[in-house]
Amino acid sequence: MLNRIAQFYIELSRNTPLLIQLFFLYYGLPKLGIKIDGFACGVIGLTFLGGSYMAEAFRAGLQSVAKGQIDSAKSIGLKPTQIFRYVIFPQALAISIPAIGANCLFLIKESSVVSAIAVVELLFVTKDLIGMDYKTTEALFLLIMAYLIILLPVSILTSYLEHRSRKVSHGT
Repeated sequence: MLNRIAQFYIELSRNTPLLIQLFFLYYGLPKLGIKIDGFACGVIGLTFLGGSYMAEAFRAGLQSVAKGQIDSAKSIGLKPTQIFRYVIFPQALAISIPAIGANCLFLIKESSVVSAIAVVELLFVTKDLIGMDYKTTEALFLLIMAYLIILLPVSILTSYLEHRSRKVSHGT
C-alpha cells in the first residue's frame, strides 16, 4: 500500500509541469478555502517536485547494491539495521551522488518558474530591472551571472563528491 502511494506521488509530481503545480497551490487551493502565500507555495511546489526526483535517485542507488553484498553481511552476523548502515547505505549514496547533484542543479534552475506566482526571485527582479531601465541585455547578462554564481559551486561540489566517492569505492 505504501509503495503504491509513493509511486502515485512520484508519477504525479514528475509528470505534471511545475508551473501547473504552482498555479494549483496559489490559485486553486484558495477556492477550497486554503490560503497560502506565494513564497510558501513556491517552497511547497519545489519541495513536492524535488522530493520525487530525490526519491527516485535514492531508489536507484538502493537497488544497485548487489544482493551478494547483503548476503555477505548476513553471513558475518550483521543485523538488518547494521547491514543498511554499513553496507547498503554507503554504496547507495555513492551511486546516487551524481543524480542528487543533478537534481539540486535542476531545482535551482526551476526556481525561476516561481516568479509566475509573483514570488520575488532572480527572474522576477530581472524583469523589474528591464521594466525600469529598458536595459534588457545588461539585466539578462546579470541574471546569467547570478545563476552561474549560484550553480557553479553546487556543480563543483557535486563533481568533487562524485570523484571522492569513486576513489573510496575503488580503494585508491
